[in-house]
Amino acid sequence: MAQRTVSGDRGRQASTTAIGIGFAVLCLSYLLNAMDRQVFYPLLPEIREEYAFSLDQSGLLATGFTLGLALTGIPAGYLLDRMSRRTIVVVSVVVYSLGTTAIPLAAGFADMAVYRLVSGIGEGVQATAIYAVIGAFFFHRRALAAGFIGLAFGLGVFLGPVIGQALAAAGGTWRTPFYVFGVVGLVMAAVILVTVPRAMSEAVAGRGAAAGAGDFDHVPAGPYNRNTLAFGTTSAVSGLVFYGFLGLYPTFLREQLGFDPGQAALAASLIGFGAMTALPVGWLADRVDQRILMAVGFVGTSLAALLAYQLATGALAQYVLAFLIGTFASGVLFTNCTTVLQRSVRPEHVGRGAGLFTLTYYVAAAVSGLLFARLVAGLGWSGAGLVQLTLLPLVGLAALALVDPRRMLLPPAVRARLRPAR
Repeated sequence: MAQRTVSGDRGRQASTTAIGIGFAVLCLSYLLNAMDRQVFYPLLPEIREEYAFSLDQSGLLATGFTLGLALTGIPAGYLLDRMSRRTIVVVSVVVYSLGTTAIPLAAGFADMAVYRLVSGIGEGVQATAIYAVIGAFFFHRRALAAGFIGLAFGLGVFLGPVIGQALAAAGGTWRTPFYVFGVVGLVMAAVILVTVPRAMSEAVAGRGAAAGAGDFDHVPAGPYNRNTLAFGTTSAVSGLVFYGFLGLYPTFLREQLGFDPGQAALAASLIGFGAMTALPVGWLADRVDQRILMAVGFVGTSLAALLAYQLATGALAQYVLAFLIGTFASGVLFTNCTTVLQRSVRPEHVGRGAGLFTLTYYVAAAVSGLLFARLVAGLGWSGAGLVQLTLLPLVGLAALALVDPRRMLLPPAVRARLRPAR
């Protein structure tokens, strides 16, 4: 029996098996991306001790690399609408892998910050490219596809600290994990080049496998509109909250609560376990109003952070709360933020929609660690947690009121429940 095929643009075709393998490889590459990011945080106390970094410097190194992700958002989105997405993914993996390999070679704060920035640039381009690929190819099921990517991200966040600590212990130095992850990344780039079919990576949104997109006239013609402004604000708030928490949470556990390195690494890993809820969240996001899910994410993050920084002192309580913050801040908010901006623009701007998310989310994330460190200096750990992790999510909640869902590219089942845009 002939094998069923799925079409991309320019008449290219690929079997469903090839598409499945290609999508699995993209998920694995993003898992590695997440592990590469996450390995730094639990090792930061050792790095800080060796280089005598201040808390401000440590916070900036922990999250400042996301400035690289942010800087790539708009240019990467522009290029993704005009160049081969597969090629861009491959090059980006090579770039961040080289940056990661260079981190252990740093002589001090300045060059380590540069290497972290290079890693961020590569990771940002890869993330933007992958979300543009799935946004175009899976179109009306992009949230579910993003859920698989989010699942891979969560698994990477879970595995990164555990594997990183194990590699550091086995090698007798914090430098070992960075060398290992750098080499594995270069291998992954070659695997992507061989296994991801162009019919998938170069698909045109609203055509081929994404058939049935319908009429797009109700969506604003330009990529910058009321909805992208509102969702850009929610993405920025999400970045400030999640990366502010990620960057210094292990340091908080070890220096404030007296956790040992293994306990802090486990707590950081459980954030990733919570982030793995992205898959069921993505399934829901194709069937319900995403504003509701995002509201739940902001409220849940706020309450869990309140307990983590104001009340909980035991290991078990912190493990549970780390899981919950990973669930709400990543599994719910990150998954929805990555897709609502693409659904706020027309199909020909899908790359720029992905780029807008990368820009807004990671500009905020880049300063989140420094901001949190400054708040700790002025208000203590409890005060910093209250301001940045408990109160700030309420700003994101308020921004949802600006959204007009009638002017978005919603799945048919969701759009049927809304009145037509006038």
